[in-house]
Amino acid sequence: MLAIVAAALFFIAFLIDAADISTNDVFTQTNIMLIGLALVALHLAGLGSGRTVRGRRR
Repeated sequence: MLAIVAAALFFIAFLIDAADISTNDVFTQTNIMLIGLALVALHLAGLGSGRTVRGRRR
């Protein structure tokens, strides 16, 4: 789920760059890309992966 949100943020950052839209200091292309990278890192760490796998029961 986090990877899908990150992909959407990367697409928004691309649109800001491609359309040459001027934004305020908080909502810049670089900040959106960094948030997307943080979400990808959390996804790869297993935070947004969905089901958790538990050990075997005896």
